[in-house]
Amino acid sequence: MATASPERDVTVPGDPTKIDFRDPAAVIGLTARTLTEGDSGRRYVHIGYPVIEGAPSLNDKVHQEAERQLRSFTKDAPADGVFPKPELNVDWQLPAASGKAIGVRLRTGEFLGANWGNSTHTLWYDGITKEAFGSTGLLEGDLALGDLAGKVRQRLAARGPELDRREIRPDAEMFDSMAFNRAGDLVVEFDDCQVGACSLGRVAVAVPAGEAEPLLSAAGRRIQEAARTQAPEPMPASPSVTPTRSPEARSNQAGSVDCRQAKCVALTFDDGPGPYTDRLLDSLRDAGARATFFTVGSNAAAQPDLLRRMTGEGHLVGNHSWAHRDLSKLSTSKIADSLVRTQDEVTAAVGQMPTLVRPPYGAVSKDVATVARQLGVSLVNWDVDTMDWRDGDAKVVADRAVQGAHRGAIILMHDIQRTSVDAVPDILKRLHGKGYTFVTVPELYGNAGMQAGRLYRSGQEAARKQPLT
Repeated sequence: MATASPERDVTVPGDPTKIDFRDPAAVIGLTARTLTEGDSGRRYVHIGYPVIEGAPSLNDKVHQEAERQLRSFTKDAPADGVFPKPELNVDWQLPAASGKAIGVRLRTGEFLGANWGNSTHTLWYDGITKEAFGSTGLLEGDLALGDLAGKVRQRLAARGPELDRREIRPDAEMFDSMAFNRAGDLVVEFDDCQVGACSLGRVAVAVPAGEAEPLLSAAGRRIQEAARTQAPEPMPASPSVTPTRSPEARSNQAGSVDCRQAKCVALTFDDGPGPYTDRLLDSLRDAGARATFFTVGSNAAAQPDLLRRMTGEGHLVGNHSWAHRDLSKLSTSKIADSLVRTQDEVTAAVGQMPTLVRPPYGAVSKDVATVARQLGVSLVNWDVDTMDWRDGDAKVVADRAVQGAHRGAIILMHDIQRTSVDAVPDILKRLHGKGYTFVTVPELYGNAGMQAGRLYRSGQEAARKQPLT
């Protein structure tokens, strides 16, 4: 199953179930949005999804699906006090993005106390009718869905007894993730545990274009044709090449402030870039303040221009993982993949390789520290939490930042939160009035620098020798 985890989709040469995805940065008017509960103390939630200019019906459909998943998870999540915390994580891809058709593939992972359960849900937009619909809207009604279910059963039967074709039912819930490969074949994806053991991994069936076409609606045929004609994306650079050719990330104003003399504080912003990041950058520029941005890789991929603006204006871009999963729940290979993908994306955008990682939810384990050390990056948490995700009052958020500030403080905020961005001008004014200078995180540590694999929470606190439990 292609999951919501920050794994690369495994591609087997000639595999007809392979789906080509569009580069979100090439889609004009696309912004990344996020639903989150922050660290609520009860559960972790991070839902990312795109908003595409000119496709309001699709945006509404995607947002409604995100809200539906959140409601379902909230209902099913265990009660307080469960550890590890329940987690809902959703990220996204674009199986099509043109004037003729747009597809949004949501990749969902749920952790409810034992293992991750993974699923996909693909929504479509017809550029001709301006209508949005679920995957079964690609088909010409219930009879076509029944015929498709029969074709899928036949193909599953040929794969052996580990896949149970008897589970295939002609209903919208089972056929909620369908797309076309570049040959026009209809690719049907199944969730974990739907048609076999949960450990099977990705299960998908490709129905050849000629067999699928008679089953398609008018919109489905247009989308099929769009898949056949869209050019494949260029292959990304090898992870082993990009980082070694790029310098380590450093503010272009580093060295201009001596924090042994100045009263320094580091504002940090997580989860973006988002719809309010441009306005935040305006506020920081107007105040002559610099900050550190811990970007989510999937958001960075969608809006690399904002990363370039951050770097150009003296800020520092750090790594906040690919899809904001709790890294401490993952294997070392998945931790590494999540961080390396984000390293590569940021490096490609700004020409500098991040040296800082903020683990999602601040969750750190020995495996996370080991991978960080191997990648040559330092781990950064915080000692002042504005809890901006919880409050809609910008003054309350500003008060927390100002009251918690001290020399060497690392202050946690989120540029996906409108309240947080609204609070920033007040924070800058009040802290400047108290004599503070705003710098990037590494500048708090001066000549001592920051060590790979170590966890940092404050400029007043030396890196812990044994930061992990």
